[in-house]
Amino acid sequence: MTAEVLNSDVIRGVLALACRAPSLHNSQPWCWVAEGATLHLWADPRRLMPATDHTGRELMLSCGAVLDHLRVAIAAAGWEGTTERLPDPDNPDHLATLQFRPIDTVTKAHQLRADAIRRRRTDRLPFATPAGWPAVYSVLCRAVEPYDVLLNVVAEEERPQLAEASQLTERLRRYDTSYLSELRWWTSPFESDATHVPESALVSTSEAARVDVARAFPPAGGGQRRATIDHDRSKILVLSTHHDDAPLDVLRCGEALSAVLLECTTAGMATCTLTHMTEMAQSRNIITQITGTAGQPQLLIRVGRSPANDQRVEPTARRLVTEVLEFR
Repeated sequence: MTAEVLNSDVIRGVLALACRAPSLHNSQPWCWVAEGATLHLWADPRRLMPATDHTGRELMLSCGAVLDHLRVAIAAAGWEGTTERLPDPDNPDHLATLQFRPIDTVTKAHQLRADAIRRRRTDRLPFATPAGWPAVYSVLCRAVEPYDVLLNVVAEEERPQLAEASQLTERLRRYDTSYLSELRWWTSPFESDATHVPESALVSTSEAARVDVARAFPPAGGGQRRATIDHDRSKILVLSTHHDDAPLDVLRCGEALSAVLLECTTAGMATCTLTHMTEMAQSRNIITQITGTAGQPQLLIRVGRSPANDQRVEPTARRLVTEVLEFR
């Protein structure tokens, strides 16, 4: 490439792809400012989900995920660069500054990772056992190394305790009207804006009964998808920060989440990110006991296989690039 400055069309294109990143209730709590060859990532506190995420920790995880997605998308467009996280101590909403330069060759690996962004979906249905798991796990361990986070796999003998804690979390929230209202708003079939989940991404009561660790959503129709999988056989990963919920650590954990999801997608695995158990202290402590780590659990990820002939879930809508990008 001969141009030394990102042009506006490239920026719009890579952001349209990067903003496919996962976020709590598809809140997409980020905005971007472009200045020449520099991009600034800002948190958008107006899109905080206060009943579910009253501390803003999951907002920071979401922004970390879009930050990593952005680097993947822009590498496939022929650029690489440097990232400065939390560049302004006096402005905590300014999360990152990225500066880019053109690269000589866009490799097949760059293209595969960008394609994984397009193909990744949050899959709430039961999974079959992931094939070739030891090799996949080794890849995932390498993928999170740059972000200084802990990656653990829940042992099979510990899974019943995790499932019990998951169900306890949902029972404790059964009468939390603010939380339930937020959840119903996001899953309402009568809403059509770019933050609401498509009905095909939700599960019926019978489908949900076969997944032992999951957030409880208002049930969708009476579907019987993946009837041959009598219970979820996924591996459950735990991503933890080393010490606490410091913004920098949580942001980097969100970047690690992106890296794990894209590696799993590239390997042909289905994934489902779970944060309901890290939103309450009781279940969060149980996760710490189960993993035996000194870290602070930030999220869980179910990883498994979906049938080859499985009906694809409708993509969740995203906000227009013009809503999240400003040129200066």
